[in-house]
Amino acid sequence: MNSREKGKRGEREWAWFLRHRGFDARRGVQYQGGPDSPDVVCPRLDYLHFEVKRSERFKPYDALEQGRTESRPDQVPVVAHRKNNKEWIVVMDADQFLRLIEPKWFAEDK
Repeated sequence: MNSREKGKRGEREWAWFLRHRGFDARRGVQYQGGPDSPDVVCPRLDYLHFEVKRSERFKPYDALEQGRTESRPDQVPVVAHRKNNKEWIVVMDADQFLRLIEPKWFAEDK
């Protein structure tokens, strides 16, 4: 399987992961078609930009930079990653993580 097909499969898997946890989700590019569209669209989590990586060799900083470049200004870039025979993990900027879990601490930033 080539890397493009593996990427599509990873996007479908992440969308399935979200759907089976109660979030409406689908692959992004197949519907929106632009290079800046997220790999997975989840309307309830529209404030997140999902970059999906399904690879054995993962470069988290490169993936996160891609998410930063492609996300809208009002979105938090999040990288969902899974290796073969492993669970999904999520990588994001630590400050953004804190803003999501404790927004009151960052109210003065807005």
